[in-house]
Amino acid sequence: MTLRLDTLTFDCADVMHVARFWTDALGWELDPESEPDGALVRDPSGRSDGLYFQPVPESKVAKNRLHLDLRPSGSMAAEVERLEGLGATVVRRVDEEGSFWTVMQDPEGNELCVLRGPEDGWSPEG
Repeated sequence: MTLRLDTLTFDCADVMHVARFWTDALGWELDPESEPDGALVRDPSGRSDGLYFQPVPESKVAKNRLHLDLRPSGSMAAEVERLEGLGATVVRRVDEEGSFWTVMQDPEGNELCVLRGPEDGWSPEG
């Protein structure tokens, strides 16, 4: 038996605010049937069913055990600046083992990492 990843689900207080952030950040599409009781952000490529945002009464109190690593098509610095304009905050820059990335948080504190892009010397060939 095998499994297929369906969606990644985020718990949040303001479902639509966080869903819109991720829609803009990824260039994905907010499902038109989304409502405050839950929102689905769809991957237009169809490679994934998307991200689902559900309301919960409690606030985030600790570091996420799972986060998204995002690879920019240009430079890490430009992407970090763009995400800050959408409401993300920088936690810290990490320089480690000959590489670097920026740890950020979405508007409700969910961690994400912006990795090096091609303009930073990253290549898919390694």
